Amino acid sequence: MQKASQTADRKKDTREKIQLGGLIAKAGLRYEKRALLLGLLIDGGDRIKNNPSERERLLALGIQAFGNDPE
Repeated sequence: MQKASQTADRKKDTREKIQLGGLIAKAGLRYEKRALLLGLLIDGGDRIKNNPSERERLLALGIQAFGNDPE
């Protein structure tokens, strides 16, 4: 039973990583360096922690991008 649980956890983790990678591709950043992507994420994380209006602005931008998704 424990092995099945570990397998399910690994599958869930893998799926989440694939989805996160898909977000990078959807943002048009597929070919950027990993260090740049990490810097963007760190900066964005700091921005949304310290500025609620920036969080709302970025959320609206993301919702709009998903709304334009043909899938």
